[in-house]
Amino acid sequence: SCDASQLCNCSSMGLDFIPSELTAKITVLNLAHNRIKRIQSQDLQQAVNLRALLLQSNEISSIDEDSFQSLAKLELLDLSNNSLTHLSPLWFGHLFSLQHLHLQGNSYRDLGQSSPFSSLRNLSSLHLGNSQFSVIRQGNFEGIELLHKLWIDGSNLSQYEQGSLKPIKEINHMIINLRNSTIFSEIVRDVVHSVTWLDVRRIVFSIPAQVQVLRVLSSSFARKISFRQTLLTDATVPEIASILEDMPKLVELELVDCRLLGTGQWKMEIQAKKSQTLRVLTIKKLSIEKFYLFTDLQAVEGLLSLFTRVTVQNTKVFLVPCRISQCLRSLEYLDLSANLIGDLSLEHSACQGGWPSLQTLNLSQNSLSNLEITSKSLSHLGNLIVLDISQNNFGEIPDVCKWPKLLKYLNLSSTQIPKVTNCIPSTLEVLDVSGNNLKEFGLQLPILKELYLTRNQLKTLPGAAPIPNLVALSVRRNKLNSFSKEEFESFRRMELLDASDNNFICSCEFLSFIHHEAGIAQVLVGWPDKYVCDSPLAVRGAQVGAVHLSLMECHRSLVVSLICVLVFLVILLLVAVGYKYHMVWYLRMTWAWLQAKRKPKRAPPKDVCYDAFVSYSENDSDWVENTMVRELEQACPPFRLCLHKRDFVPGKWIVDNIIDSIEKSRKTLFVLSEHFVQSEWCKYELDFSHFRLFDENNDAAILVLLEPIQSKAIPKRFCKLRKIMNTKTYLEWP
Repeated sequence: SCDASQLCNCSSMGLDFIPSELTAKITVLNLAHNRIKRIQSQDLQQAVNLRALLLQSNEISSIDEDSFQSLAKLELLDLSNNSLTHLSPLWFGHLFSLQHLHLQGNSYRDLGQSSPFSSLRNLSSLHLGNSQFSVIRQGNFEGIELLHKLWIDGSNLSQYEQGSLKPIKEINHMIINLRNSTIFSEIVRDVVHSVTWLDVRRIVFSIPAQVQVLRVLSSSFARKISFRQTLLTDATVPEIASILEDMPKLVELELVDCRLLGTGQWKMEIQAKKSQTLRVLTIKKLSIEKFYLFTDLQAVEGLLSLFTRVTVQNTKVFLVPCRISQCLRSLEYLDLSANLIGDLSLEHSACQGGWPSLQTLNLSQNSLSNLEITSKSLSHLGNLIVLDISQNNFGEIPDVCKWPKLLKYLNLSSTQIPKVTNCIPSTLEVLDVSGNNLKEFGLQLPILKELYLTRNQLKTLPGAAPIPNLVALSVRRNKLNSFSKEEFESFRRMELLDASDNNFICSCEFLSFIHHEAGIAQVLVGWPDKYVCDSPLAVRGAQVGAVHLSLMECHRSLVVSLICVLVFLVILLLVAVGYKYHMVWYLRMTWAWLQAKRKPKRAPPKDVCYDAFVSYSENDSDWVENTMVRELEQACPPFRLCLHKRDFVPGKWIVDNIIDSIEKSRKTLFVLSEHFVQSEWCKYELDFSHFRLFDENNDAAILVLLEPIQSKAIPKRFCKLRKIMNTKTYLEWP
């Protein structure tokens, strides 16, 4: 389970214990998702160079005190989602290099009377808590002065001793998942000056009184506040905003996967005169049930003037009021992706005077459908450099469009455009038109440096003359099957050409040209399940100089021709063998046998219509009809015979007529002669009777030799029939 770098992956193997074959060479050991219940002293003694030990999602309930004693180089220990009922300081006493410790999802109720982490001087991230975790005591975090990340899952935390977290002087990112607002307030009070990014999860702010627990943040030095899976209302939003504007160093506010009950009818107007530091607002997946009734947000205009970055993703935004756009005077970055903005609403949102400083705009995954209106709506944004309008549905695009003068990056990928026109601005340095239905690309873009044409229908490379400054070209997953030397010559200045996942037919001459003559720094012509000709700087892990093409890769046509000839000869041989050994007959017999098997072995008495079915050759019909049939049908009592000439059902398949007639007859009378043996239809009748005779174990067949016939004249495949002629009585005429 170990690779060359001594990373051993033993996860999900159903192990009940730690393997005994561990050596000092192992650096990473993954034992996650097994059934290990105990870690014993000797289990890890030999793994002295272990850097990472992953034991999450087992059933560990017991750890010997000196189990980790030899792991002085261990940097990551993951014991999450096990069954540990307590934490012992002795487990971690020798883990001097430990940086990351994950203990969440166990069964311990507290961290003990003292600090289990006092010896972990290099600890960087600590994950604690579970559904039963209820007590944090003073001294539990002694010895820890600096943490990059502290995650406390205390959904049922009911007791927190004041000052427990004060020993930690600096916490870069603290995640708190609490339900008890009082405990939340006490914890925040202890870290108010030490935490840089406070991440609050699963807390409810439905009434103003609940928001007061955040009042302690007014004096916090935190630069970023995040609310995740939090419930907000029209009554609590103004209260939260008034607290945040008092925070002296707050730069960024983030709301992720939250829920807002209301329509923006905030009773208290927000004053933002105090807040001079808030610059970044991020809102992702904010659920507003009555989003279509939401107000124009006049109440928050005072907060907006200093924002430089705003992200509102997947929140059903269909319009940004013009007044709000005009208030965002300092805005440089705006992400409105995955919303409901259409052509007309964009025209209103990007009104004159709106977003005057905007440099980057993301409108991907919206409801835009007219590229001419979109470009015109944004054309007055004099500072816009980057525009992403991918994953909209533009379809046909016009010949001429009006764009911002400084636009350099345009993303039109996955917008259903069938062809590109002069609507594309000539000022671009980067253009992405991947995932469309383009069959050619012939635009003149004199300063373009990067062109992305992935997932289109191109059969040839775009011309190099109209894009002389191109340094990177991606034409992955198109329909290219070859490059000419002239095409490579025209792209000599490029640094990267990615043409992998196409339909290239490779040759030794082509490979030699790329390797020795083309001046492109890196050429990707790789493939999954196709031929490969990689260039000087290597692709998919192999240097071109080290590539040795096989006979198939160098002489594809010859090899394919030889394979076709061999396949033809094999088919010819099979036909000859089949003819010699009666393969067609066996197939016909199998079909007839399957047909017969689907029917009852014996027809019910009421379905038996004839005394005998007569099987004979047409050349013997004179004797059969004028002699045998006349004698039998005029006997006393008369026999009722079934003859194919007289009794077969018109329009029915002949084989079905034969099978049904034999099934509805008590006996089958075979008139054997040299003509009978040569008759194809007599063979079918004989075949089915052969099955009935030996499958049902009855005496349904009666043989009449019209003329002397040797047993060996009967086909060899009817060996059992020949045996009957040798062992049972048959009639001879006359």
